[in-house]
Amino acid sequence: MSDGSSFYITTPIFYVNDVPHIGHAYTEVASDVLARWHRQAGDDTWFLTGTDEHGQKILRTATANGVSPKEWADRLVATAWQPLLATIDISNDDFIRTTDERHEKNVQLFLQRLFDAGYIYTGDYEGFYCVGCEEYKQPTDLVDGTGQYEGVQVCAIHSKPVELLQERNYFFRMSDFTDRLLDLYESNPEFIQPESVRNEIVAFVRRGLHDLSISRQSFDWGIKVPWDDTHVVYVWFDALLNYITAAGYGSDDARFEELWPATHIVGKDIARFHAVIWPAMLMAAGLAVPKQVFGHGWLLVGGEKMSKSKLTGIAPNQITDTFGSDAFRYYFMSAITFGQDGSFSWEDLSARYQSELANGFGNLASRVIAMVIKYVDGRVPDAGTLTDAEEGLRALERSVVAEADAAIERLAIQDALTSIWQLVDQLNGYITVQEPWKLSKNPEDRARLETVLATVVHGVGTLAVLLSPVIPEATTKLWQALGGVGDVADVPIRQADDWQGVGRVETLAPLFPRVETIEGAA
Repeated sequence: MSDGSSFYITTPIFYVNDVPHIGHAYTEVASDVLARWHRQAGDDTWFLTGTDEHGQKILRTATANGVSPKEWADRLVATAWQPLLATIDISNDDFIRTTDERHEKNVQLFLQRLFDAGYIYTGDYEGFYCVGCEEYKQPTDLVDGTGQYEGVQVCAIHSKPVELLQERNYFFRMSDFTDRLLDLYESNPEFIQPESVRNEIVAFVRRGLHDLSISRQSFDWGIKVPWDDTHVVYVWFDALLNYITAAGYGSDDARFEELWPATHIVGKDIARFHAVIWPAMLMAAGLAVPKQVFGHGWLLVGGEKMSKSKLTGIAPNQITDTFGSDAFRYYFMSAITFGQDGSFSWEDLSARYQSELANGFGNLASRVIAMVIKYVDGRVPDAGTLTDAEEGLRALERSVVAEADAAIERLAIQDALTSIWQLVDQLNGYITVQEPWKLSKNPEDRARLETVLATVVHGVGTLAVLLSPVIPEATTKLWQALGGVGDVADVPIRQADDWQGVGRVETLAPLFPRVETIEGAA
């Protein structure tokens, strides 16, 4: 992708039946890092997130809490979901709610167009329905229950019994798109990633698709079917459309044309909705399919997927209140290979905070600033004659910039950080070998001292630019201390090694203070 390209990225819109946990925050942070990187690269970037507020699960939760579904959604969005974005420093450009008028109106428009084109018909359906997933389940999606549910079939994801439902509904002719979807997957192998998720979905579609029930009569919390107000739109059919209703579909054609298609970041458990149902819907409407669907792995706690119902959900602020938002962001982006399952532990978080952030990057930044203040009165010196050591570091800066950008292009955030951390380690090693504290004691070594200091200041500035999308708070402080020109987030990231400073540094407080206790790590 060249500078100036368009990059539209989305998270799933999250159910408001409960408060967010770190599994939700993980998806938000990954999407945010990608959005920040592309913005800093000069790409025309737009980042969407939001909440899914219709459906039977929300209705039941609201009823259990003695309020209307809209009151429940308003409360959860205001007190939990939007505050989450501030807690973990998310830079979204828009926040859509499926109860927004702009969404509801254009869901009906989309549905009417499919109905008029003959893609929707009336039929009877009977099947096993999981309210937690808001999805009819195939027999292969069910497992034998254990404990209180022993002897009954339960959803493999939620471990709760499914319900046998029989309804007369409207159906979308999704079976018409089996071959077109398989052609899409074959012609564009990057459309679904990672490979494990792609293989699973291709195998699923090859077995043949059934038509999709897209309305409900048994409850009324949802968007009304435009030609039959006794039905509400199936929650997934409603929710998936947020990606285009927020982008201007039906309301601003020029904006929609500019933004669409999008890269969707989703959990692997909902990749099938996004890579099968969603492109089929778009094909039926004559619209472009998404650019890509990336199904990342699950966060595991004690070997199980993060879940409020299983009491394994951890609130993001349990981490950020102690370690800060930057450490939260860095940990989940560096400790887990994006696209694979990853296990969270307080011990690993604490160890990485100390070794990689406090002792590695943070200490490097503090040492460099302190040495420039102590040895050359805060003035950033010019480099003199460069030895192989300095030439090697400059070459490493250039290669790290290229490697990290290439990794981001393939959504390999961990690989990008691994590349960047080569520079952290090499700069720390360079300081150890060059011993500027010794050079400072001999006037004859003054030129050499200035070359060493100029080299490490330049390297640390490059790190500030490269790490800005991941740890924006710390890099903003470091950039100011380095005397960087403008805002670090405005420095072109694909030319991170060509940054400019005013020539003086300022005192820098520790970027990652030592943490003695871990709050909430029961």
